[in-house]
This record gives sequence, C-alpha cells and structure tokens, in this order.
Amino acid sequence: MTPDYTFETAARLRGFRRIAGVDEVGRGPLAGPVTAAAVVLDPARIPAGLNDSKKLTPKARARLYDEIMQVADVSIAHATVAEIDSMNILRASHLAMMRALAGLRIPPDYVLVDGNMLPRDLALPAETVIKGDARSQSISAASIMAKICRDCVMLSLAQQHPGYGWETNMGYGSKSHIAALQNLGVTPHHRRSFRPVHNML
Repeated sequence: MTPDYTFETAARLRGFRRIAGVDEVGRGPLAGPVTAAAVVLDPARIPAGLNDSKKLTPKARARLYDEIMQVADVSIAHATVAEIDSMNILRASHLAMMRALAGLRIPPDYVLVDGNMLPRDLALPAETVIKGDARSQSISAASIMAKICRDCVMLSLAQQHPGYGWETNMGYGSKSHIAALQNLGVTPHHRRSFRPVHNML
C-alpha cells in the first residue's frame, strides 16, 4: 500500500480547497514531547515518494522534508511532557494537532486526521483515516515532518542528558533506556504518568 491523493480528491469534489493532513509522532516514548504536523499539499506539486515515515530511510525522509517545505504549507507543534502527564497522551496528541493546524499560514477548510478519533475541539469539517500515513499523501507528508522535527528535539535532549540513548531510541523504552533510568534516575523530560517511570518514582 502506498499513499495517494484519493481522500483529498474526494474532498475537493465536495468543494473543499485547502485540505490539511495531520499526523502525530511520539505517543509511545517514555520521554520527550508528542509532536504533530499539519500539511496542505499543492495538488500540482506533490513530492514523489511520499509514504509513512516509518517505511522510509532516514535519507529519503530528509529529502522529502526539504521538498515538502518548498511546495506545501507546513506547521509543526508539540505538547510538552507536563501536558502529557496532566491530561493523558491522547488528549496531548490532539492538543499538538490543534496547535499545528492553528499554525498554518492560511487556515484549511477540511482536515484529514490519522487514526480513528478526531480532536474534540476541532471545529472544521474533517474525517479520520485509519493508517492514514500509508493511505493519504497529505497525512504521509505530515508524518514525515513530525518525525523529523521530533527526532531533532530528542537529539538535542540527548546532548543535555547523555546516557539514556535518546539519540538512537528517541525516548522509547528500549532495554538500554530502562537500564539508564534505573542507574541515572528520572529527568525532567521523562513522562511521569507512564508506568515504567511512574513505578520508579
């Protein structure tokens, strides 16, 4: 399965013109923010090779990131660890999505959201697309932008807090990350509401 423009075309046939794809990255990690991107593609200038960011090589992701930035309206936003802990990861993911949509240069008139649940505060016409990053080119573009930006955040945090392996595990609960938590303790960037961290506290 490779993403195409079918969902976007269907929305355009119903009269919508600025269709944003939205995706988030970072629901599962024990550390770091959750990051969302909103992307409005120009149907006449869609970069070749768009796909779910997890299926792309780092080199392909980097190339597509640059191309998407040149031809699309892109906005990237985060929800912090404190917000994740205070409201839960689903609501924090939706908050990041809403912030990303609000940051677009021109507001969209239709939204394609990866997953099976719309953010509850979303007032725009919208639909969910299960496995959207592998089905919709707008959502796959958003998945690429969110992935690269969150990875950059984690690389920066890895320099500030060496020893947890964030430069490779990106905050996910790898064996080495769990071992580092036990040996080095919990940082301000760890999600205290997530069980492995919560149990250590």
